[in-house]
Amino acid sequence: MNNYLLSVEDLTMQFGGLKAVENVSFNLSKNQILAIIGPNGAGKTTIFNIITGIYKPTNGIIKYKNDIINGLSSHSIARIGIRRTFQISRLFNNLTVLDNVILGMASKQKSSLFDAVIRRNFIKKELYLNIEKALELIGYFSLDLKSKAYIKASELSQGDKRRLEICRALASDPEVLLLDEPSAGMDPEETKELMVDIRKIKDRQKDIGIILIEHDMSVVKNIADYVIVLSYGKLIAEGIFDEVSSLKIVQEAYLGKRKYSWD
Repeated sequence: MNNYLLSVEDLTMQFGGLKAVENVSFNLSKNQILAIIGPNGAGKTTIFNIITGIYKPTNGIIKYKNDIINGLSSHSIARIGIRRTFQISRLFNNLTVLDNVILGMASKQKSSLFDAVIRRNFIKKELYLNIEKALELIGYFSLDLKSKAYIKASELSQGDKRRLEICRALASDPEVLLLDEPSAGMDPEETKELMVDIRKIKDRQKDIGIILIEHDMSVVKNIADYVIVLSYGKLIAEGIFDEVSSLKIVQEAYLGKRKYSWD
């Protein structure tokens, strides 16, 4: 028995004759940021979709704290402690910042339909506690965003939208957090702020494990503890960033025979 938060063993995902992911294995430990990198079409988001129950793998095993989670629904996987963000924002744009974060707590909600009918004071108390927790969480990342708690998510900047998505994912206190291209659409200053925010996640929840899909190599270089590299669905390299970025096989996976700059 190991002490990994998440273990992926010989993972394969086949769509017809196409193997989007082929025999990929890796582990995630507590208080670790693991980055998955690779060119477009490498299978990175497919792995996230398998881990979170959107796809059922063709082959392989996924273990969460030594329990096999293959075949569980997305809702069940979220409930046990694995949450994610997406490449394209999936916020409820017509709801407020605060409402979006409170909705992120749904999987941990203690009240039921019975409570809604019979124990309304219990529902009210839980709502007040959720509001307090949500405002504290938002303020931890950004007092400016907290000041916008009652405006619609659609009115936020790209950086604040990404920050809000992270807050919503953290609202249920997950032990594994999957961030799918969090810096997409950000300018350099917003990207720097994002790196600070991701470090704040580790400071706030000491035992959390984070898996990051990212194309901005400055983000990977500065915050990832360990990196795995995919190409055409296969794992071609792994190690710390300085090690894998210097490998010829990795550079050729990105730009063929031309020399790749990671800056």
